[in-house]
Amino acid sequence: MKLHLKGGRVIDPATRTDRVQDVFIADGKIAGLASAPDGFTVDRTIDVSRLVVAPGLIDLAARKMTAASEAAAALAGGVTRVVCPPDADPVLDAPDLVEMLQHRARAMHHAQVHPLGALTVGLAGRELTEMAQLSAAGCIGLSQANAPIADNRTLLRALQYAGTFGLTVWLRPQDAALAAGGVAASGAVASRLGLAGIPVAAETIALHTILELVRVTGTRVHLCRLSSAAGVALVRAAKAEGLPVTCDVAAHHLHLTDMDIGYFDAQYRLDPPLRGQRDREVIRDAARDGTIDAICSDHTPLAADARLVPFAEAVPGATGLELLLSLVLKWADEARVPLIDALARVTHGPAQHLDGLRSLGTPSKTSDEAAGAGKLAVGLPADLCVFEPSTYWTVSPALLRSAGHNTPFLGYELPGRVRLTLVGGHVAYETLAV
Repeated sequence: MKLHLKGGRVIDPATRTDRVQDVFIADGKIAGLASAPDGFTVDRTIDVSRLVVAPGLIDLAARKMTAASEAAAALAGGVTRVVCPPDADPVLDAPDLVEMLQHRARAMHHAQVHPLGALTVGLAGRELTEMAQLSAAGCIGLSQANAPIADNRTLLRALQYAGTFGLTVWLRPQDAALAAGGVAASGAVASRLGLAGIPVAAETIALHTILELVRVTGTRVHLCRLSSAAGVALVRAAKAEGLPVTCDVAAHHLHLTDMDIGYFDAQYRLDPPLRGQRDREVIRDAARDGTIDAICSDHTPLAADARLVPFAEAVPGATGLELLLSLVLKWADEARVPLIDALARVTHGPAQHLDGLRSLGTPSKTSDEAAGAGKLAVGLPADLCVFEPSTYWTVSPALLRSAGHNTPFLGYELPGRVRLTLVGGHVAYETLAV
């Protein structure tokens, strides 16, 4: 179908475009901007005046993406591409498992799924996987998810192996021994509630180790889910030094602190844990100045009974695909971040991690498919998110398409409603009047 998106505010952080112009789509790609190509005949015109037309959002951490409910949640959130961590069932530690996941995801004709392969067999932290084979099967990088690695010698060998093939390693900086048994950030709130704490040092000691090994190996590392001011400072210094590191933060860490736990509200049981107000403010500033490259949802849908337990016994995690855009808009409004810069953290910024393999000279199935992600330009795939920035909605289970309704933002009034999501030129989600 040939589409004409009429009168929208087109914002493309990759090209610093922010202007009202029409968008023309044919054969799954953007055929024209501002004016239609010669001989273009429209099958459907969609009035998107007063709406923002942006590249489809890219979420660097979302789980259970082969479930119909989570695929629908992604589209309702304007997310057209997701990175799937390797802690799936089964663990993505073999090429055939990666190919099976991609096949199931493609069969659903929804958001594109880019898997991360397991760094070690079974994520047990001991035996390295066949990283080159995982990359050839379509993995955009290697990761341990939240699982620890047995020792630093194994981590060094993993980085050396990955570096040999030009692969990116995605690491969650947390010292397993210091974090063991902890359920909340160490500090006054955890002490008052009698909760076992996870110190900031669990993040910073792990970061020191990772950064030193990056210096030794030169391997590119993406640091997942920073949570502390001290951690941000270390990454900022590493980038200034020229180390090949990037990082992301979960959207809930832009807004919440450990004070929000209140009286043991299990909806706030997250991993990494919510920290203090200063940590939150430093994270917000780092997302604004680009020290933090991307904002993700860290989408972890859980069954309803996972929250009907005491705080310390609750499984950590929050559903977030449908909240990602709204939480980014809320942060942009409160922190006075220009909309184009805020959208960069969920479009152009994370897109760099999808085609990084190609730029490093390592071909993969996924790298070709990811070309042009996070951009709006003639000839590129028409993966678009069209949203109404000034409309507010109240987060409630009835409005969430995800099977998991576990989120600390239930009852919050948030800005921004997605009205139209296009994947490859196909209208995959719509709440506009036809």
